[in-house]
Amino acid sequence: MTQFMGCRATKLLRSWTNSEDKLKKENLKFVKKQLRKDKEVFESSVRLLLLGAGESGKSTIMKQMKILHISGFSDDERLAMIPVIKSNIRDSITAITSAMNKLNPPIALANSDNESSLNYIQGISKTNPFNYPPEFFTHAVALWKDDGVQACVTRSNEYQLIDCAGYFLDRIGDIARSGYMPCDQDLLRCRVQTRGISETRFTLNLVSFQMFDVGGQREERRKWIQCFSDVTAIIFVAASSSYDLVLAEDPNKNRMREALDLFKDIWYNRWLRHISVILFLNKQDVLAEKILSGHHPLQAEFPTFQHYILPENTIPKDEIMTAGDMEVERAKYFIKDEFLSITSDCDGEHQIYPHFTCAVDTENIRKVFASCTDIIQTMHLRQYQLM
Repeated sequence: MTQFMGCRATKLLRSWTNSEDKLKKENLKFVKKQLRKDKEVFESSVRLLLLGAGESGKSTIMKQMKILHISGFSDDERLAMIPVIKSNIRDSITAITSAMNKLNPPIALANSDNESSLNYIQGISKTNPFNYPPEFFTHAVALWKDDGVQACVTRSNEYQLIDCAGYFLDRIGDIARSGYMPCDQDLLRCRVQTRGISETRFTLNLVSFQMFDVGGQREERRKWIQCFSDVTAIIFVAASSSYDLVLAEDPNKNRMREALDLFKDIWYNRWLRHISVILFLNKQDVLAEKILSGHHPLQAEFPTFQHYILPENTIPKDEIMTAGDMEVERAKYFIKDEFLSITSDCDGEHQIYPHFTCAVDTENIRKVFASCTDIIQTMHLRQYQLM
């Protein structure tokens, strides 16, 4: 009887062991299958890394991808940005009015009746939280119409002022209204400093894209290396209009020279020597405004521009251009050549593809990104040795 029980127990143990082994094999098979599937998905995804100095327009490019290739912005997302837009207005009018008596020579209000509005704006500049009562917008409008304030704006290269200042201050009436709903252009132009790493996923022509945006300020750049692995291409965004500005974090450093130095660091980074770079020479609209205004000559910061000659065949021979338009073209290509001079050693794997962009112009970004798509897909195929 004891022997019979022992045999029965042995058989049961073997059965359990076989069942357990079978389950383990099935689990292992499932895991391997999932890993292969994940690998296929990973290798089929194009990963783009947006790099560039702060306020170059990287986050605006990300927003354009959402507008162009996802579903755009929902009403909830639009409503959530209203406090940010109003904050941009307060920061802008505060920055302008604070700079007026600090500039050399200083600028006074053209209309002394606006002194009360100036005192109000300066008084609430540090108030947090702030609920933006109707009188805030009334005072901001009065100041924005003042010729002294406008004169201060023309000297905005002498202090820190966000690019969207004029856009939103012109729209105070609409933004102050009850029921205001931000349009796409409002969302594209509003300024929020990027901290950490953000990601956007979208599909274009049956190809999956992952785009990563990282903060461009100096303290944020230490996080960039986390994104270098398995990147298909880098999109380096440079603000072409920043030639007469200094960094917010370092008033002794010209923003354009910072962008050039940063681009050089990226180009010669040993971890990125096999990755090509798409160069977005951004803010062409702001660059044109500055050159045409004559208030901010490019040669004041980059003396070699004075003798710069446009490359041959840049402008069609039958195209008639004004002297101002010609100067804008010279500025565009001079800045482009400043960046390209860094890439003189490019080889088969490490190529540079420059484009002139205006990140707030959806049609411009649509065309530019479409023209980049074939290049990006070729880079992706080479990355996994598929061609």
